[in-house]
Amino acid sequence: MGMGMRVRSGMLKAGGLVLLVAGWAVGAGAQRAQAGAASGAATPHHAVATRPTAAATPRRAAAVPMVAATPPMGWNSWNYFAGKVTDKDIRDTADLLVSSGMRDAGYVYVNIDDTWEGARDANGKIQSNEKFPDMKALADYVHSKGLKLGIYSSPGAKTCARFEGSLGHEEQDAATYAEWGIDYLKYDLCSYSGVMRAQFPNDPAAQNKMMREAYEKMHQAIVKTGRPMVYSLCQYGWDSVWEWGPQVGANLWRTTGDISANFDRMSLIGRGQAGLAKYAAPGHWNDPDMLEVGNGRLTLDENRTHMTLWAMLAAPLIAGNNLTEMKPEIAAILMNKEAIAIDQDALGRQGDRVFADGPVEIWAKPLKNGGKALAIFNFGETASEMRGIGLHLKEAGLPAHVTARDVWAAKDLGRIGDDYKVTVPRHGVVLLVVR
Repeated sequence: MGMGMRVRSGMLKAGGLVLLVAGWAVGAGAQRAQAGAASGAATPHHAVATRPTAAATPRRAAAVPMVAATPPMGWNSWNYFAGKVTDKDIRDTADLLVSSGMRDAGYVYVNIDDTWEGARDANGKIQSNEKFPDMKALADYVHSKGLKLGIYSSPGAKTCARFEGSLGHEEQDAATYAEWGIDYLKYDLCSYSGVMRAQFPNDPAAQNKMMREAYEKMHQAIVKTGRPMVYSLCQYGWDSVWEWGPQVGANLWRTTGDISANFDRMSLIGRGQAGLAKYAAPGHWNDPDMLEVGNGRLTLDENRTHMTLWAMLAAPLIAGNNLTEMKPEIAAILMNKEAIAIDQDALGRQGDRVFADGPVEIWAKPLKNGGKALAIFNFGETASEMRGIGLHLKEAGLPAHVTARDVWAAKDLGRIGDDYKVTVPRHGVVLLVVR
């Protein structure tokens, strides 16, 4: 969410070196365990990915969990509440994530978007406004539910909704977030783009350097607190952020402008991720924006396509629907264990397009067990028979015959080959797991 901004992404190239940053893991299983740890519950030893720290002795390496070992899963307030979100809304959402089963499916982050911010006190410390009377108490409540709390700010003086940003107060704000018990920061470029243009009006390269430095500044501020927080960059894909996001400590970065709850926008964004797979890895994820599953006038087929495409992209699964009125069929899509397992697969590989013929596209995603997820999308306006198209197993790096399971049909298909015939509905998808 860029707070309603529709920004044309600039695609200036900037070299990047992928670096992994130590912190907490937030994959589906690890997310739930760590949420319990935040409230004092024991964390299973197998719930996190670990590696030695620099200070580890030769005899025994200290375990340091990784932040965002799998794509973060949760819920964000903007798509449903926008600027009207309140403390009560977040508490109610936490309750609903638990009672609906979404927490146990892996959706553990409850993220407050813009409009929570109040004025700064005499010492410059950020305060929450009257909608959020006690952020620490709110965080404690969310943690008590086995969930984690996220918050929103900007490197500019103002956020997109013109509330208080973090410019000049980065260390102070990060320390405040840590004091409150925040677990996730979404950092939206917003007004800082004006600062960049004002300082270097005719120098895009210098503007982009400023942007990277601003994001690195907040990353260092977070590190200084000692509290692990997922760090989410929202800057609309400018300056090929996927190439340098890891360098500034990002766990995920927006690759695009804002999504909206219509099929054309969702599919345009999702299909536009083709070619970015090499930039995704455990701890660092391309982010095509939040899920609109259950929002707007998306049909069931369109909702399944949306969920499938995001799962194939190893995208963060941040829902934004009205949980108070979630229909069973929407819950079944959001909590489909097999689709989530594809997204959260521990190999950490993003899928990519391997074949396209008009509106029909086939995408493949490698899985840790040696198999692959294979998605056959129909972005066209009529149902499409796969007659004459085939599954293109060779292009997907698969043998001539595979053992397959249809995820959405929850059906084992046995041995199939390229000649497997299936009809894909308008704006629909067939999702297979093959070995």
